[in-house]
Order: sequence, then structure tokens, then C-alpha cells
Amino acid sequence: MSRSATAGRAPLWRDRTFGTYWIAQSLSAAGDSFAYLAVPLLVLQATGSVAQMGLLTAVAGAASVVAGIFGGVLVDRYDRRTLMIAADLTRLVLYALVPLAWLAGPQVWLLFVVLPICEAAGMVFQVAAVTAVRNLVDRDRITEANGRLQATYAAAAVLGPLLAGVVAARFGPPTAIAVNAASFALSAAGMWLIRLRPVQVDEAVARQRPLAEFLAGARFLWRQPVLRALTVLLSVFIFLTYGFVDVLIYHVTHDLGGSEGTVGTVLGLAALGTVAGALLVAPLRRRRGFGATWIGAHTICGFAVAGVGIATTVPAVTALTAVYLCCLSIGGICSMSLRQEITPDHLLGRVTSAFWSTHYALGPAGAVVLTWAAGRYGAPAVTLAAGAGCLLVAVGGLFTPIRRAGGEAAAGQPGLHPAPAGGTVGG
Repeated sequence: MSRSATAGRAPLWRDRTFGTYWIAQSLSAAGDSFAYLAVPLLVLQATGSVAQMGLLTAVAGAASVVAGIFGGVLVDRYDRRTLMIAADLTRLVLYALVPLAWLAGPQVWLLFVVLPICEAAGMVFQVAAVTAVRNLVDRDRITEANGRLQATYAAAAVLGPLLAGVVAARFGPPTAIAVNAASFALSAAGMWLIRLRPVQVDEAVARQRPLAEFLAGARFLWRQPVLRALTVLLSVFIFLTYGFVDVLIYHVTHDLGGSEGTVGTVLGLAALGTVAGALLVAPLRRRRGFGATWIGAHTICGFAVAGVGIATTVPAVTALTAVYLCCLSIGGICSMSLRQEITPDHLLGRVTSAFWSTHYALGPAGAVVLTWAAGRYGAPAVTLAAGAGCLLVAVGGLFTPIRRAGGEAAAGQPGLHPAPAGGTVGG
């Protein structure tokens, strides 16, 4: 797009379609933060076991990975807006069952049914949401749009855990989950009001089997040097951090004597780090380039994770968690924006699906290992080990094409070769 055309465009915040999408997803994020806190508290309250928290996280994560395999196929075959509305309504109904069932007493078994299905629906929604950004804004605004979305999600998530902690302490975790269920109704209504730009559909792709379509996305990842390195390194990173929130909640309540309200305050204030990261990512990437930004963010993540478990005060835990979430936001938005920029639109759902399914595959096992180890050896030992592993991931990035990747996805940069506009990735 020419400089004059760019200058003539209205600011992104004045784009009505993007604005409606932005508000709908922010409301959904605020509700999600209730379940983010309430579900682990519900399990801990009913069983007193951090290992049970980790097991539920693992089961839900496994369902998410399985759904991710086919989520990209669905997103590239069918209307993305319709899929997002269907996912919202599914989660509305299922999460609403939890507080109703809890009226008869704790029903932990129900969480092992509801949460995996909701996580599977959530994975389809997330794949569709990532690809929808490409259908909402011009390519040169993708990083800006992602930054604005993530900043607002995080801003909503600041208030969410604070309120969730108050609601859980006063009315019980089931009520907090009911608030989360209601948020999906608002999100679905917002999605109903928008229209996305049409997606180019390749008829040859539409006739392929789902597994072949998924493999097309995986082949694209493998043939892009930077995306291949990101997928491998993030698989290790997710293994090390997937159970981090469970360990954090256990550390605050078990080791530091915090209440449910304290946990909500910690997560709510720490979410300010996500806001900061989302606001910083675009200028950082422009000035330092993709590689330096991504590696630097994951280096700081490692130090922050290591420090959380050995911190002996709630303010210190809050500050370190905020630093972790800030850098996690920077690295995640960089990675997501890069995929959106260099992947053909008709393949974007399958590439996103293959990327997430691959690097989240080890997450459920990591959650089980982290929470079991926290219960047996204590949170400090676990976070020190996980933090050291995160540092090794960052060091690994120095020996891959990630280090040489620049600030913009353009032909001629090492490892960043945009795919052709049409057709499919060959075998």
C-alpha cells in the first residue's frame, strides 16, 4: 500500500467493523478471566489437591490439541464468523451447567466433562479469531491490530480476576463460572453484528481429506525456517509453563497463606504486564527486529518464572508474574503476527492449527509434571527448574534463523519468504 493511501486511511480505532469485533472479544476475555481463576479454585476447594488441578488442566489441554488438528481445516473450509458464534454458544451452555450442578454439591467429575469440550470449542474459536484479523484489517496493520486486541484483552483481564476473586470469596467459585458463561452470550452477539472480508477458497483444497489439509499447514510450517524453529522451541516452552498458573495459585494459597481474593488480586494486577507487552510489541519489533524482540522476551520470561516460586511476599510474586506476562505477550504477538503476514489467506487456518497443535502437544504432560512436582517438592524447586528451561529456549533461538529475522516479513530476509497468493503448498 502506498504512503499516500496509508495516510488517507482512518485510524484503526475508528473502523466500525474492527471496533465491534474488538469490543465483543474484550467482553469475552473479561468473562474468561473468571473461569481462569474460578475453575482451579473450584477443584482446590473440593479436593485440596494441586495434582488434581494439574490433571484437569492436562485433560482440557489434550482436548484442545486434538481440536486444533481439525480446527484449521474447519476455519479454512467454512465461514469463520459462523464458527466463532457456534463456539461461543457451545461454551455458554456448557459453562452454565457447572453452577447449576454445584447446587447439589461439588461435582468435580462434571468439570472433567465440561472443560475439555469447552477447551476444544475454544481452540476452534481461537484459530478462527486469529485468521479473522487478516479479514478485518489490511496486512500492514496486522501487528497494530493484534497489539490493540491483546492490550484490551489484558485490560479486561486486569479487572476480571479482581472481581472473580471477590465473587469467589463472597459467593463461591461456581458463581464466578456463571459470569463467564454469560460473557459468551455477549461475545456471540457482537460477532453477529460484523461481517468479514471474503476468503479466497481453493476448490482443490476443499476436496481433500481433513488430514491431508492439516498436513498442508504442517508442511508450510516446516518449509519456513523461522516458523519451523519457532514451533520446535515453543513446544518446549509450553511444556515448561503450561501448568504455571496452577503452581502460582498453589504457591500463593499454600506457601504464602493467601485467600481466594488474594489470588484474584495477584492475577488481576499481574495482567497489567500483558497490557504493557501488547502496547510495547509493535515499536519494539520495528526498532529491534523480530529475532531480538522474541529472544529477549523469552529470556526475561525465564528469569521471571524462576523468581516467582522463591519470592516470599505477595507483592513480589505479583511483580514477577506481571513481568512474565508482559514478555509472554510480546513474544506471542510477534509470533502470531509473523504467521499472519507470510501465510496465504486460504491456508492461514491450517497453518495456525498446525502451529498450535504441535507446540501445545506437550503442554498437558507439562502441566501434570509441574503440578505433581510442586506438590511433592514445593513450588520454589519447580519454578527454578522451569525458569532455567525457559532460558535454554531463548538461548536456542540464537542458533536458529529466528536470530536473523528482521522487523518486517518481506522477501529477501533470511527465513521469511512469503508464499504465493494462490494455490496450495506442494507435497
